[in-house]
Amino acid sequence: MAEIKLSAEQRTEFGKGAARRIRRDNKVPAVLYGHGTDPVHVTLPGHDTMLALKTANALLAIDLGSDNHLAIPKAVQRDPLKGFIEHVDLLIVKRGEKVTVDIAINIVGEPEPGVLVVTENASVALEVEATHIPTDIEVSIAGLQQGSQVLASDLDLPEGASLAVEDDLMILNLTHAPTAAEVDAELEGAEAEAGIERDETEAETSEAETPEPESEQG
Repeated sequence: MAEIKLSAEQRTEFGKGAARRIRRDNKVPAVLYGHGTDPVHVTLPGHDTMLALKTANALLAIDLGSDNHLAIPKAVQRDPLKGFIEHVDLLIVKRGEKVTVDIAINIVGEPEPGVLVVTENASVALEVEATHIPTDIEVSIAGLQQGSQVLASDLDLPEGASLAVEDDLMILNLTHAPTAAEVDAELEGAEAEAGIERDETEAETSEAETPEPESEQG
């Protein structure tokens, strides 16, 4: 993974008021920590940080004046309504060091017809080199049949990576894809158990109200 360079400034103001002022200046408050060092509180450029964090587990090269750090995002706080970044926790890493990160599962291909793919885990924890973090793990389901399963041990891991979870962690479960009739029958059963009566459809109502044709008299 290529390094994404960000220029940082050390900050000495803290608290909600200071954070609001920082964000008004289109900057993001952040903290750098790790390797037994005291946390370093910094501000990052807002737009560049937003673009950088669109990449999962981005490797950031933080330029802090005379100091330079490699870091990965460990926690990103966003405004729940507007979505802008409120604060970032950055873990300092070293070249050659291994870190544990969650890697997204990327499903490719199509199973056999009539098979429903259930994602039990959308990501998997791996131990990887900090400077070689994969963007995702590709899993092919091409031609797989009902009853197939994909476990963590089945994943094709990149060189140097190892699982940080149990081998039998289920990633994907392939089951029978219910038909529309089966879904409707299950829904009717659930409604009946709950004491819910369905309204007649317009077609059923129209059919019930249509009078029988009179027979011709000879």
